[in-house]
Order: sequence, then structure tokens, then C-alpha cells
Amino acid sequence: MDREKIKALVQEVVKNSLGQSAKMVPIAASNRHIHLSKAHVERLFGRGYKLQKQKELSQPGQFAAKETVTLIGPKGKIEKVRVLGPARGDTQVEVSLFDGFTLGVKPPLRQSGNIQGSESITIQGPRGQLNLKEGLICAARHIHMHPSDAEAFKVSDGDLVQVKVDGERGVIFTNVLIRSSERYKLEMHIDLDEANAAGLQNGKLGEIIAIERPSKEIGGCGCGCNGKGKD
Repeated sequence: MDREKIKALVQEVVKNSLGQSAKMVPIAASNRHIHLSKAHVERLFGRGYKLQKQKELSQPGQFAAKETVTLIGPKGKIEKVRVLGPARGDTQVEVSLFDGFTLGVKPPLRQSGNIQGSESITIQGPRGQLNLKEGLICAARHIHMHPSDAEAFKVSDGDLVQVKVDGERGVIFTNVLIRSSERYKLEMHIDLDEANAAGLQNGKLGEIIAIERPSKEIGGCGCGCNGKGKD
């Protein structure tokens, strides 16, 4: 049995044992990565090139590809940035704020998919270079969940919630977006800056303790998905 299946079984056991009264969510730290459009895959890796799967990710249908690229900014570069697949409609680069200092850019804090007016970046692949005019962001914290989880937790797609994490560097994360879809699996995503600040390791459980702003007050999730959802 592979690690992802074991992880899924453990999360299901924990979820069932805690019951609905404790709204516990597994947390994962997301390292810098890039989502490429089909056209940009070919621009960086060659005509007709298709991404090669290295390992499955927690969200169904998503995978870490074998391919990596180099991000080049005004003040520095970051090599071996993992490409995630499959190819999508728009190219999006997700980095931490600290990565922004390394590159010499200021990635805006955005929900995935909301890239209009975001930061520019140069991307180097083995077969070509791409000057991306917009698409570099620092991804805002969020929780993926299936509609059955949303029902159990009494939250809705687009809600902003608070998540409490215990430990030596215990913290309460605010402004955490709920993203509910039939194709999602329960997991909260934060970036490495946030994980390191709170001393978190992947798989740590957090508890949804409050709804800050219901989706009906926000007027949609604000991620640019037009109700279709983004990964």
C-alpha cells in the first residue's frame, strides 16, 4: 500500500473518531510550484511535450510532475521549481513571500486562479524561456473539502473561517477560504512561510473554530473561478 493510500486511511479514521463536533482538518504545507498551460508546457519543454507524472498529490487527479523549471527575477533566481499537472488553462506560479524577496518581486496574496494584475516573472525550461506578464502569486490559505465534509462542518463554499492549531507555537489562522467541490478531498493548504512560523509538519490537524464571514456576505470566493473552482 503506497503512502497516499495510507495517509487517506489515517485521515478517514481520525475524522470518524473525532466525530462532527470536532471540526478537525489535516494541514499540508505547499512548497513553491508552477501550473503550466498546455502552450507553455510546449514553450518550455518542446513541441508536443506532455508532463511526466512523478507522484500523485492529495487532491484527486492532481500530480507532481518530473519536470522542474527555474524562476528568474530582477534580483535572483530559484531553480528546480516543481511543475504540477495536468496542464491547465492559465499558467500560475505560486511562491512564498520569502521567495519574493529572493527573486526581487512582490507576489500579491491571492486565491488560486485570481491572477489578473499579478506579478510578472521569467520562467526558464530546458527547451525555452517564457516571460510571463502576470501569474506570479502568493497563494492565500484555504481548505479543500468534499460537500459531505462541508455539510458535516456546517460551512459553505466561499466561507472564510478560523482554524486553531495547538502546539508549542500554537496559532489561529484567520481568513481561511472554504473551497468545496465533489472533486476535492479534505485538506488545508498553507505555504512554507506559514508552516515554519507555526512549527507545523504535514498531517498536523487544525480545528475550524469559527466562521468569520459567510460566503453570502462575501459575494463569492473571489478566486476568479466564476463558480467553476480552481485547484
